[in-house]
Amino acid sequence: MHYKISIIVPVYNVEPYIAKCLESIIHQSLKELEIVIINDGSTDNSLNIIEQYSKNYSFIKVYNKSNGGLSDARNYGIKHANGEYLAFVDGDDWIDSKMMEEMYNLGIKHNAEIVFCSLEKVNENNNSIEFLPQMPQSKEKIFLNEDFSIFGEMSCFACNKIFKKELFEGITFPKNLHFEDIATIPRLFLKAKTIAKSDKYFYKYFVRTGSITRNYNIKGLDIFEAIKIVKKDFNTCFYSKWTNVWKKFVILQGFYSFLAYYAYVKTPEKSYMFSKLKKLINQEKITKKDIICYTRFAKNYLFSLGIKKKIYYLIQIIKI
Repeated sequence: MHYKISIIVPVYNVEPYIAKCLESIIHQSLKELEIVIINDGSTDNSLNIIEQYSKNYSFIKVYNKSNGGLSDARNYGIKHANGEYLAFVDGDDWIDSKMMEEMYNLGIKHNAEIVFCSLEKVNENNNSIEFLPQMPQSKEKIFLNEDFSIFGEMSCFACNKIFKKELFEGITFPKNLHFEDIATIPRLFLKAKTIAKSDKYFYKYFVRTGSITRNYNIKGLDIFEAIKIVKKDFNTCFYSKWTNVWKKFVILQGFYSFLAYYAYVKTPEKSYMFSKLKKLINQEKITKKDIICYTRFAKNYLFSLGIKKKIYYLIQIIKI
């Protein structure tokens, strides 16, 4: 059977959520789907649940492996996927029933290698917490050689996009690296020519209430390693002339995204981490004015933030 999209679902100890996730995928309006589930060494009842689903639906393929982390599970899924496009859904999230059909149709309509949509943060009752619009100012069809600005403004989520499978030739998610999406998704864009987008909030990003606080530590420096990985591809790609957009990419990911993580670090390495940020800013020849004047979605990013975030970032700008 020809699968229009293979949806890769990494699973690790998501017993309370995986059924809702799979139900949202199974009942997609697009029927030519393959669901590739990678059980990444779960120690709860997740494997039993997904195996039961695979018995009931022939288009669900389950692979069981020892724990290797999110990147390893995704890479395993890519190797076993047969679809024209690939999509990624986390095992505790869910998607709108029209997501895959509408995004696939946009891909075919515009001959696009990548299609993306907006996201919505939701709680366990499907109540909205926050809307995350993606490139709302852009047209439905984007020729990257005419408008490459998306590269310096996009969120590097894997989960709100579909990708032509051939884009992954020579590209994998780096193992044992935080911010694996930042190291991977931009590299796929560098291989693409045409992007399509939907402004609909198809992807439901689940925020667990009362969950244990994430462990923020020196692994935050992995974001700089991710940028280094992307830069190697950028320097040799067709779009390398867009140096101003590269600078915007570094400002968004290396300054703003890093400092959003850095704000929660309580370990003794915090001053060392900030010194690495200063080193990156100097190496990339980014000025304080560049950071203050950075625009995203046709707005000044810094001054579009709430007062507390605005003050926080301004203090960091002074310190660098």
